[in-house]
Amino acid sequence: MNRIGNLIFLASLAAAAAFAQGQKQLPTPSQGINRQFAYVTGKVLEMAKDFPEDKYNYRPAEGVRSFGDVIVHIASGNVYAAKAGRGENVQWDELDAKNYKNKAAIVALMEKSITDATATLKATPAEQFNKTLAPWLAVIEHAAEHYGQLVVYYRANGLVPPESRKGSSN
Repeated sequence: MNRIGNLIFLASLAAAAAFAQGQKQLPTPSQGINRQFAYVTGKVLEMAKDFPEDKYNYRPAEGVRSFGDVIVHIASGNVYAAKAGRGENVQWDELDAKNYKNKAAIVALMEKSITDATATLKATPAEQFNKTLAPWLAVIEHAAEHYGQLVVYYRANGLVPPESRKGSSN
């Protein structure tokens, strides 16, 4: 019985492989990480540029990061990833949001953090991603979690997030 189960399993794998060959090629780990990083940080950057400056200090409750603080926090992750991705011995150094006085400064920080991290990603040999996805997978997940938080900030202020304006119902 075990032999039949193994044959069925192998036939299933062969069928799946044949089906996949006829489909769009899956991205390599390097391509997947690069695409996901660009996707999520692009959405966050779009929100940073779109959110009204007079609401950048909005926080849903005392002790919770403001909208601007969340963007700085996400940028801190990008800075960490860029350094770690270059092989630097680095720990997460939270950038101080107080050093970024307005929307323009925060957007500029986010743009620079994305540019620096993207340059590090592009300089990383593709084979490296076959060994480890660190630190990129964690930083992508981190940014995606905070993206969701920023969506709530939009909604709490009676605003429609940019992604929801792109053809879907609000």
